[in-house]
Amino acid sequence: MGEYADRFQAELVAVYEAAGRPTLERLVRLGREQSPPTQAADATISGWLTGRAVPGEAHTRYFLTLAAFLQSRAVAQGGGYAARPEAWWQQLLLRARQERDAARGGRPRTGGAPAVASGPVTLPPAPAGFTGRTAELDKVLGWLDPVDEAAGDTAVAVVSAVAGMGGVGKTALAVHAAHQARLRGWFPGGILFADLRGYGHDHVGVGELADRFLRALGVKAKDLPDAVEEKIDLWRLMLDTLAAQGRPLLAVLDNVRTPGQITALLPAAPHRALVTSRHNLSALPANRVDLTPLTPGDAVDLLERTLRVGGTSDGRVTAQRAAALRLVELCGRLPLALRIIGALLRDEPDRPLDGQARELEDERTRLDALEYEGGDGQGRPLAVRASFELSYRHLTGPQARVFRLLAAAPGPDISTTAGAILLGQDPVEARRLLAGLARAHLLDTTTSAGTLADGVRERWSMHDLIRLFADGLGLVHSSEDGRDTAVARLLDHYLVTAEAADTHLERAAEPASGCFTGRDQALGWLESERVNLVAAAIMPAARRHPAGTRLFTALTSFFNRRRYFEDGIALNTAALTGYRATGDHRRQGSALNNLGNLLRQVRRFDEALDAHTSASAIFEEIGDHHAIGMAVNNVGLVLQELRRFDDAVAAHTAALAVFRATGDSHREAMVLNSLGSALREVRRFDEAIEAHTAALAAYRAIGDHYRESSALNNLGLALQQAGRFDEAIDAHTGAAAISRETGDRHGEGMALDNLGVILWMVRRFSEAIDAHTAAAAISRETGDRHGEGMSMDNLGLALRRVRRFDEAVAMHTAAVAIYQETGDHHRVGIALNSCAIAHNERWRLTVPTGYSVLGGGAAAPPQRD
Repeated sequence: MGEYADRFQAELVAVYEAAGRPTLERLVRLGREQSPPTQAADATISGWLTGRAVPGEAHTRYFLTLAAFLQSRAVAQGGGYAARPEAWWQQLLLRARQERDAARGGRPRTGGAPAVASGPVTLPPAPAGFTGRTAELDKVLGWLDPVDEAAGDTAVAVVSAVAGMGGVGKTALAVHAAHQARLRGWFPGGILFADLRGYGHDHVGVGELADRFLRALGVKAKDLPDAVEEKIDLWRLMLDTLAAQGRPLLAVLDNVRTPGQITALLPAAPHRALVTSRHNLSALPANRVDLTPLTPGDAVDLLERTLRVGGTSDGRVTAQRAAALRLVELCGRLPLALRIIGALLRDEPDRPLDGQARELEDERTRLDALEYEGGDGQGRPLAVRASFELSYRHLTGPQARVFRLLAAAPGPDISTTAGAILLGQDPVEARRLLAGLARAHLLDTTTSAGTLADGVRERWSMHDLIRLFADGLGLVHSSEDGRDTAVARLLDHYLVTAEAADTHLERAAEPASGCFTGRDQALGWLESERVNLVAAAIMPAARRHPAGTRLFTALTSFFNRRRYFEDGIALNTAALTGYRATGDHRRQGSALNNLGNLLRQVRRFDEALDAHTSASAIFEEIGDHHAIGMAVNNVGLVLQELRRFDDAVAAHTAALAVFRATGDSHREAMVLNSLGSALREVRRFDEAIEAHTAALAAYRAIGDHYRESSALNNLGLALQQAGRFDEAIDAHTGAAAISRETGDRHGEGMALDNLGVILWMVRRFSEAIDAHTAAAAISRETGDRHGEGMSMDNLGLALRRVRRFDEAVAMHTAAVAIYQETGDHHRVGIALNSCAIAHNERWRLTVPTGYSVLGGGAAAPPQRD
């Protein structure tokens, strides 16, 4: 019969079975017992139970008596049956009748006019250009549907609360959903809308709201009671009357600040209420959907629809897509901001979108630009700042101070622990204040995975436009908030904790600080705070704080391990600027040295060489021989990348002499490891093996497992080139194991790749394929594009050996693309040659007898150190 007719029959059969299957004669007698009596034959009731028919309007009163009787019997049977309200059965019966009428060729009513007389509708017009919010709209409509149980026990949860920050589109969603419900005929009792102005000075009280709704339902002014309690009683009486008539009503309560504004007027099932608020309103018995800014695609779509409202042929969004994307990001993908920009652009139909975007780029004036004179159709201001002001004015004094100070914190978010330090408060009290701002949707909160303490895993963040609003207030109230002192406290925390974490990266055994229980926890904290630490080091306040010059040192090892080279470059560049401004030559040299190492890792070799050369000159000038040795050794590393191996050997030899003269055995080991790599490239294998073996012994003696793995890996390369394959396999296997143990994913990938090369050379091809596949996966995980290319190139060579030529061609082709992307022109040629050979070998398999082909030799696979 249809969805609701089938549902009606299933529900009726279910209660009939649960009631113990009373006889039809007993059910017919129910009609005679009514006053006045109702006629209902047993064949009629049988037709309802079998689904051949649904009760007509003449049988409505009898059917409701039947349903009540069956439900009372079912509950008495003790089988766990849960009775439905009478109004619920009325709605289900109404839907079933609508489907029956439509099936018989009558007027379809499910998507048009309701089956009973329609009540008043006081909704504002449907929002023009509404887009996106598909999942949220489906949820709200599911909750509003009087007989839909998708959201659980909707007979109890009769309120749908739509919560979110100012300007996020709560009212638009609520009004759009209400219009959809009206079109579906769900609320024949009426749809009543009221803006309670909960965040304004003139908010609507319970008595005023009851008065307005009663008037809308037809109560004349002379019949309205004077007392608020009597108005509420009359409202409830009218709701009961509508429910008895099978005419549910929807109340749309917009802009509610506290549950007290509406609790007394909330309707019971089958009626519904749809509430919007900037607060969570968790005390209400409500389903809730929290709105966040639009997705980029939906934001662009909203901007385009706003420009085309009224049928205009504005094609700027389509023609200037990149500018449109930039514009919606500057608007924070906030619907209110997008509507304002849309209105401004409609006033200037010839203005390019990038011109409007440039106007928003200055953070100091962005909120001023997001304002449109004249307001919207409801008389509300079209201004982002005014929208945020409504939320801000209802904060308590302590909440307002927290809100203002949070805007001064560097980075996109802050942990509860760091937030307490910024605020100078007990963590429990700080969290209470932060949670209060989150309930007001001025903050977002997330909890990261991992083993960190809850105060670190719990994060708080602000929308970009809210941060600008809060920062403006923070600057005005800087003195009374103690803003400078608060920021200094936070920088102290970040610096001290980062330096403590760094000690765990250098020592493998016992914890090196009281902040962390071990390396894993230290790395977890560094990961969670990485972006904030970089932002802290380069913020203007850090120029007057030790964090501005020490954070880059504390984070160097972490950035190298996790290959966050771009972060390291930003940090060291900022530190270098600071040192130059203060004339601190020694630290200038250190920053240049670190910067050169990071530039080398991202293959900017010429810049790296300049940085190390400049560092060496500074150290020469101030007479720091130890620092000279470090800079000269780093020069050698860059020369190796530039394939100037003889020059590299000379540089490493000079650095080695410096550290032997100063007695620095740790630095001597580092240089020996670098020298061995250069000696290997000039085919002085025995000397290379000797250098790497000495470096390995030194690292083991001092317990530096991270560098022990590097020395083992390089030793394996030298042993392989000397033809000592079994020893090389042992070395790379050991290097991979140590890297895995210390969490050095990049080192593990390098060792596996080099192990795969030797396995290939000793014809253990399946094992080689596994090793290279694992190495490529690690490179993708760590973002090492060049390493990924080398692993794929090596994998292609191994696949050729087992005659998997199509896969080999694919690997070599991918490697060529990566080498071109990373600027390694030397390996581009090697990979192209390997790809051509694989093509040739694949063709040779299918060449007809009698043809001759030229075979290709197999070059040695590239290795990584």
